[in-house]
Amino acid sequence: MPIFTYNSLTRKKEEFKPLNPPQVNIYTCGVTVYDESHIGHGRSLYIFDVIRRYFAYRKFKVNFVRNITDIDDKIINRANELKINWQDLVKKYIERYYQDLESLGIPKADYEPRATENIADMIKYIGKLIDKGYAYVTDTGVYFSVRKFKDYGKLSGQSIDQMLSGVRKEPDETKEDPLDFALWKKSKPNEPSWESPWGKGRPGWHIECSVMSQKFLKTDTLDIHAGGRDLIFPHHENEIAQAETLTGKPFAKYWIHHGLLTINGQKMAKSLGNFVTIKDFMDKYKDADILKLFFLSAHYSHPIDYNSEKIEEAKQALERISILMGKIEKFKDKKSGNKSIKDLEAIKNKFIQAMDDDFNMPEGLACIFGLVSATNKNIDDTEFVATARDLLFEFAGIFGLDLKKRIDSSNLPTSVTVFNIEELIEKRNKARKNGDFKESDSIRKELEEKGIILEDTKEGTVWRRKL
Repeated sequence: MPIFTYNSLTRKKEEFKPLNPPQVNIYTCGVTVYDESHIGHGRSLYIFDVIRRYFAYRKFKVNFVRNITDIDDKIINRANELKINWQDLVKKYIERYYQDLESLGIPKADYEPRATENIADMIKYIGKLIDKGYAYVTDTGVYFSVRKFKDYGKLSGQSIDQMLSGVRKEPDETKEDPLDFALWKKSKPNEPSWESPWGKGRPGWHIECSVMSQKFLKTDTLDIHAGGRDLIFPHHENEIAQAETLTGKPFAKYWIHHGLLTINGQKMAKSLGNFVTIKDFMDKYKDADILKLFFLSAHYSHPIDYNSEKIEEAKQALERISILMGKIEKFKDKKSGNKSIKDLEAIKNKFIQAMDDDFNMPEGLACIFGLVSATNKNIDDTEFVATARDLLFEFAGIFGLDLKKRIDSSNLPTSVTVFNIEELIEKRNKARKNGDFKESDSIRKELEEKGIILEDTKEGTVWRRKL
């Protein structure tokens, strides 16, 4: 079956056909390293990791590039504000970024190029745009002549007049047109700079993505360019203008954009006190799968609102999975029954259909819980449970969920061991058999205080780590 994806460029759902199958070249805009990565960044990182995983699951060979912006006005301003060297600021937040990736269980991209390591290529690119007559030099830098690129606005669907009304006008600009954007910025005193034919300076933000995507994917036309919806204009619009002017070819065949994240219905901002970093979340909840289940609850292209109720729902969903994993491990040696596993095949097909339809992750997640329910009903059937367990791990691998953590005794709290738990469960069973429910409740409470939750089922008592 083919995969269909919504293409922001054509504004319709299209069958995905890479230029050179089974190769799929994907570029996504990464972080600007001037501050901690927040959960909005986390959503972007996670969504495109799932899409990459699904392409791999469908036997495509994925080449995935995600850049790091390590020179930018925001970086310079933040370093000046903190009175530290800009390179020290960058080093700190690149380290934090990789720590966040590790804590979320999200692997690095195949290439994660830094802007400052590719400036020579950007200078050559800018020089070619000047030679073609699409860029010009002023006292403040080099600018791209937007009106000369006839297709400008095709991604955002805006006319020149609409874009002109929303453009930021800076009083010290020497641009020929307010819409023209910087390819190269001449540096002010005490600012970081690199030598160029147009004087010391640094590249504009937009040029780095055009240059590094084509360089590291080794192609003029990407299969997929991805990013947040807030980047469509002007960032992605400007990337298209630069790249297609230079090569005369389409810059990207498919554009995929994720919706934005709000906090309790408001835009995330430090001034509002609702700025939640990835580190904040992990320090509080300790488990990346809770955040991932929250992200999976909404279609990637839709906005999503972060609030305590949604996180509680994600925790409860994760508990359902954890309880089942505990049951599977406890009762995996029971004798096989004679129940059909056709239901599992139907669930798998439904999962693939959902993901083939514009990566419908909420529907895929619903298939996981359909699988949880079916397995609970057939927990006494070894063949069914074994097949269901494999399928759960298969789905979890696509969604980057850590099921092993749900059953791995090495993840127990330091205050208990498996032997301690089993010993206390046996003691509790005797108390219940003797009608000593006070002792039984006391043991349950003791284990809960140590981070272990007991579940009484018709097959016996199972335990799991407290989330």
